[in-house]
Amino acid sequence: MAVVALHRLFRPILIAALLYAGNAIAQGNPRQPKPEDIPPQYRPPHPAAKMAQRYFIIDQKRATEDVNGEDALLRAREFKRIDSTYYVGWLYEGAYKFNHSADYLGFKSAIYPLSHALDLIEHDYNKALATRTDDVLTYIPVYKLQIDYTMIANYLMNCYSNTDQPDKVFDLLRRVKRYNFQNQYYLDVYDYMAWTVHRNRFYTHDKYYFLRNSIDENEQLANRYLDTAMRVIAKNKPLNEKFQPNVEKGEKMSVYHYRNILYSYAFNIDSAEYYFDLMRQAGRLPHNNYATFKAVIGDFKTAEKEYKIASEQDNGDKRLQEWAYYTTILNIYKGKPREGIQLAKDMIKAAGTTPGYGWYNIAAARCLLYDGQVAEAQKYTDRAADFKEVHIGTTLGQSHYEFSIQLLKLINKEQEWAMQQFEHKNWWYNPSVLMSMSGKMAEKYTQQFLIINQFAQNPERDRVIYKLFSNESTVSWDEIWYLIHDYSTQYFVKRFEHEAATDKRKYIRKYFKLFSARLKIKQGKYQEAKNELDRLIRTPDIEPEYEKMFMARLYQAEAECAKELKNINDLNDWMYKLYMTYPQVVPFSGLQMNMTLHVSGTADNAVVKKLKDYNINWVTNSSIPSVSAYITFSGSGDKKTITYYVVDRNGNYLVQKQGFTWKKSDEAAQSLAYRLFDIGSRMPDGNNKDKAW
Repeated sequence: MAVVALHRLFRPILIAALLYAGNAIAQGNPRQPKPEDIPPQYRPPHPAAKMAQRYFIIDQKRATEDVNGEDALLRAREFKRIDSTYYVGWLYEGAYKFNHSADYLGFKSAIYPLSHALDLIEHDYNKALATRTDDVLTYIPVYKLQIDYTMIANYLMNCYSNTDQPDKVFDLLRRVKRYNFQNQYYLDVYDYMAWTVHRNRFYTHDKYYFLRNSIDENEQLANRYLDTAMRVIAKNKPLNEKFQPNVEKGEKMSVYHYRNILYSYAFNIDSAEYYFDLMRQAGRLPHNNYATFKAVIGDFKTAEKEYKIASEQDNGDKRLQEWAYYTTILNIYKGKPREGIQLAKDMIKAAGTTPGYGWYNIAAARCLLYDGQVAEAQKYTDRAADFKEVHIGTTLGQSHYEFSIQLLKLINKEQEWAMQQFEHKNWWYNPSVLMSMSGKMAEKYTQQFLIINQFAQNPERDRVIYKLFSNESTVSWDEIWYLIHDYSTQYFVKRFEHEAATDKRKYIRKYFKLFSARLKIKQGKYQEAKNELDRLIRTPDIEPEYEKMFMARLYQAEAECAKELKNINDLNDWMYKLYMTYPQVVPFSGLQMNMTLHVSGTADNAVVKKLKDYNINWVTNSSIPSVSAYITFSGSGDKKTITYYVVDRNGNYLVQKQGFTWKKSDEAAQSLAYRLFDIGSRMPDGNNKDKAW
């Protein structure tokens, strides 16, 4: 599941509460502690003068200087000048570098000061760190050291994780585990062990020593770590309940958080819902994760609502904001790709070249493809491919990133080929067009070869890709069609029929049925496919607002069957419904749309003539279901303008009235032909592209 590490969600609140409780405990001794206040068994073996410097200078200044503040690096240098063997200066330096890191080198530079801080605090305060007690007076001198230790370890763990060193992550967690803290503070060891195993589940013991040899075994191991976490919480409860009564509740929420990740990944729907509900009751619901879970089970309305809540809680971390990435996919499902384009572009602008930038470019490219802007989509795909993304606080990794890019490239090749069909009505006897199409087909096959070779090495393809909707998927369900429709058709027919019959997610079963029917069309079983499609049309669980893409592909498949079965009336009806639902997909479907043409103004005959060469059936018979295109020519010279709009049979606007300037008739006709299908039209912010393509 694409998630954010739990400490980012509510751990700072828990720590603040505990610090407040600790201060309340210490009200009988309000002054700054002196070296002699520390019990002898916890004092480092340093001279009294050195200890006095630590306590009277460094610790007093630290009381007013935030370790995560902008002045942390200045304080780090000052503290190290006073005493470079005291861990605090190194902690401040490491925290500053971690908080200001946005790439591999940044996180790598934070590793040394944090690692050194960990070594120093262990060297000086080993006994204090190992202390477990239910006595308040014994706990007061040590609990702040334990907080600092887990803070350092947490930063260091994330540095290792963000520089792709999971073996060092696990080494560090085992190191922390030795102290057996009664309060986990910033680092729930067993939770993060489970997280680390799950995040690397598709590898084996040969690559990372802490793993088993299959995804199933790794997921079982991760669940066992969470079981251990619950046992540790129960064991620690008697020690904490006297003066830290809320520790158990907070640490259980952490376990529930990771339970949700594992159960959602395993499609254990009821269990995931159960733990999400426990977190909701406690006011700790992780809205981003819950939204993704809801999208996976087909509740897109709730998913959109939860992503919106997640966006309002976004604290501006330098990492992928998953709510934004996945909202753009929901925009595609809703038939509003331009809203997704705008959101992705806004996130690109806000992120700059920090983690998430590559993902937002992928999101923009996808939305541009579904808006029919193929050339522009390729630009954003290339930007993502050229960017070195850093995957922070998420189970999404480099393999997901590369797969998303390669699949978009494949779709782009298919769309380029389909554009030749659309732009040349009689393409089959035009030698130059045929040559161009054969070249693009060769490029498509090359891209298919590359992606299939990469895909063949992915042990998760059955769980994440062929399952269509998955917590770990970073592509839309419709993109999977482009991956599988040219391969082993009968294998996939059987597979999707099986999924439709057995999948626990009732709102997702219809997607498997649609894939099965479309694959039967590829096999030439048109009547059998039509029978399945007709049943899908009658299904009561289609949500029109959030499943426009599903409806469009359903209507497209019905039109394909009608064409092959020579049912012209049905073909006309389905094409009209397809345009009404998702007009941008029509030019890439290989099907011909019925339109009536109304030209006014000083018509440019060259533009009109070229427009009629496109794969559009210009009709005059009012009994044929068609949309009406209105085109007005005006101006002259460098100020020639074409204004256009499209209405349905009842006069309702399908493409809003807008215009563009033009110079060359070929370019004007090309731009106009696509714009009549609402491709590249006005953006949601009101901006209008005013030049021909």
